Amino acid sequence: MRSPVRIVDYDPQWPIQYEEEKDRILGVIGHIVLAIEHIGSTAVPGLGAKPIIDIMIAVRHLADAEKGIEPLKSVGYEYVPEFEDSLPERRFFWKSPPESRKYHIHMVELTSVFWQRHLLFRDYLRTRPKVAQEYYHLKKELAAKHGSDRDAYTDAKTSFIKSVEAKARSSE
Repeated sequence: MRSPVRIVDYDPQWPIQYEEEKDRILGVIGHIVLAIEHIGSTAVPGLGAKPIIDIMIAVRHLADAEKGIEPLKSVGYEYVPEFEDSLPERRFFWKSPPESRKYHIHMVELTSVFWQRHLLFRDYLRTRPKVAQEYYHLKKELAAKHGSDRDAYTDAKTSFIKSVEAKARSSE
C-alpha cells in the first residue's frame, strides 16, 4: 500500500541533500550521465512539497538506463519498471525503504520532451514566487482532499501544471 500524500513546508536542506545525493549517483553512473538536475517542488526555494527529492538524469539513449540499474542498486536505489506503461519515455528508480523514501530518479533522454517540460516548469516557478505559492496552496488543498489517493492527487494538479508550462513556453 502506498503512503498518503503529505505536503510539508519548504526545507532549506533539500538543495543540500540533492547535491550530496547527486555526488553519490555520479560516483556510480557518471559514465552514462549527460546532465543531472534537481526537479520538482523541492527544487523551488520557498515551495512546500512532498519531502521527496526528485532527480532527473539525462542519458544519450534510454537503453543506457539499463547500464545504471546495478550500480544504482549499490547506493540503495531500486529500479521500478511498472511505471513505464504510463511513462514509457522515463526509467524510474526510488531509494528504499518505502516508509522513509526520500529520493526518486527519473532517467530520460536529454532531447526528450520530459526533460524539457520539467526544467521549464521548475525554472518558471523559481523565478515567480507568487505562482510557486499558488501551487503550494493548491497542493495542500489537494492533499487534504485526495491524501490517500496519490493518482487522484496527481491528476488534480495536471491543469495547473499544464497552464504554467504554457505560460513558460510563451515567455521563452
